[in-house]
Amino acid sequence: MINNKKKVIAVMPAYNAQSTIKQTFLDIPSGAVDEVILGDDASSDNTVAIAQSLGMWVLQHKENKGYGANQKTCYQEALKRGAEIVVMIHPDYQYDSRLVPYLTGLIRDGICDVMIGTRIRTRKEALAGGMPKYKYIGNRFLTFIENIILGQNLSEFHSGFRAFHRRVLEKIPFSKNSDDFVFDSEILAQSVVFNFKIGEIPVPTRYFKEASTINFINSVVYGIKTLFVLVKFLLHKWRIKKCRLFLP
Repeated sequence: MINNKKKVIAVMPAYNAQSTIKQTFLDIPSGAVDEVILGDDASSDNTVAIAQSLGMWVLQHKENKGYGANQKTCYQEALKRGAEIVVMIHPDYQYDSRLVPYLTGLIRDGICDVMIGTRIRTRKEALAGGMPKYKYIGNRFLTFIENIILGQNLSEFHSGFRAFHRRVLEKIPFSKNSDDFVFDSEILAQSVVFNFKIGEIPVPTRYFKEASTINFINSVVYGIKTLFVLVKFLLHKWRIKKCRLFLP
């Protein structure tokens, strides 16, 4: 039975997601969230119209600002609307939104402050679900390095299915983060710096044409930027150079 004592808001940072947004939304279990906010990053298709027809609260960027900028808009609006738990779901149907109550439940019950839906329960499952081999290898390499440097023991740092307690988003300076995809790496490093507890649950891997906009070149750029985040983390931790991302 889902406990609704804490207000839960789902946010979907979207860009040209007309073919997948409806199914992603409909898969959220009834009563699992109180509201759904769609952040539209200047889509050129019918994403906004479909979201509005489904009853989502829609925020639109007049011009494309980037995935990270879209998350900032979504989180700021969720906090403004009184969310106590915010769950971020990519509207590309790559992640199984039926699992929302499991992510939010561990936060609601005080077990974790941040939850991640990991696609890497086993190598066989990840590859069978369609994850390209280069993405799997890159994911494993980056996650290995991140666990060592950040002092964690997670199976994946690069999932787009996450949940945060309100106090996390209120304390970490996510508005200073990048406007592109490395936002995801920065916000987890910030969560570690500010001593928030990070947990994870397994989610099925679903890769298909509409499920990912990051190609090989963009994946390499993302990986390099993630490594740079780790360098800044270490310099800040060792008090060699303060980084504004990790200051209150």
